[in-house]
Amino acid sequence: MSVLVYTESEEGKFKKVAFEVASYAKAVADQMGTTVTAIAINANDVSELGTYGVDKVLKVNDAKLDAFNAKTYANIIKQAAEKEGTKVVVLSSSADSKYLAPLLAVGLNAGYASNVVEAPTSASPFTVKRNAFTNKAFVFSTIDTDVKIVGISKNTFGIKENSASATAEDFSPAIPDNDVHVDSVDKATNSVTIADAEIVVSGGRGLKGPENWGMIEDLAKVLGAATACSKPVSDLGWRPHGEHVGQTGKPVAANLYIAIGISGAIQHLAGINASKVKLVINTDPEAPFFKAADYGIVGDAFDVVPKLTEKLKEFKAQNA
Repeated sequence: MSVLVYTESEEGKFKKVAFEVASYAKAVADQMGTTVTAIAINANDVSELGTYGVDKVLKVNDAKLDAFNAKTYANIIKQAAEKEGTKVVVLSSSADSKYLAPLLAVGLNAGYASNVVEAPTSASPFTVKRNAFTNKAFVFSTIDTDVKIVGISKNTFGIKENSASATAEDFSPAIPDNDVHVDSVDKATNSVTIADAEIVVSGGRGLKGPENWGMIEDLAKVLGAATACSKPVSDLGWRPHGEHVGQTGKPVAANLYIAIGISGAIQHLAGINASKVKLVINTDPEAPFFKAADYGIVGDAFDVVPKLTEKLKEFKAQNA
């Protein structure tokens, strides 16, 4: 009857979201008076999950699972849920988890609530608070199916240490044949990925061309941030589509989002609205982004950004 959590990993290492969903699962388990079981696929060191309240880890290791396949992964998680007799499954809001969640819900005949931002307000009936209308409102939803699936909105619940002694158990589920095959995977080469970044530095057409992107990368390097861009920038081929953020690109829920030379089209704002603090640098004081920003600088990015970068470098050197 334990709460089951799917902990995502890549190249053997857990992603940041794995620790957030584990923290959330621990909160749910405490409400229900039960334990937390995690399922980890091709992860190397699973002991660190115990730091975030996981009591048991089902380890799945199979080279056939190196490439993510939603249908296969959903089937494996379903088998784990049935093995554990779980009534609550916790997932992240990553693209992979959003892809497999509906398949898992069908397999378990479960209700699925996405974009959840807090621990359940009630365990019976099982009620959760969710983002709605592109993060402009909240809604409270009740899941009344026997098995419940919860998708956690990134960077809302937070990572919370709650040490437990996680025991590891090898789990060998049946891996069914699949008519979907992954031939290759192209990955962004950023040192920090948008999905895991605490800070995102994003540029728009105000930078005038790809040759000026060095100042975005310099600022991001000082801050330990990921780089991103608006849709027009990726459409023009200045930056790879993997860096396009917004409603039609990758959603961003960073602690700090810095928008440089981005006017703030509604689709862009909808995709980054979940970020906690938004800083805008733009020459146009009437740019829509200023209405959504927590902080704004009206000025030329070619003047402001290099000076900001230098000041941050000086601050880091003084506090090293």
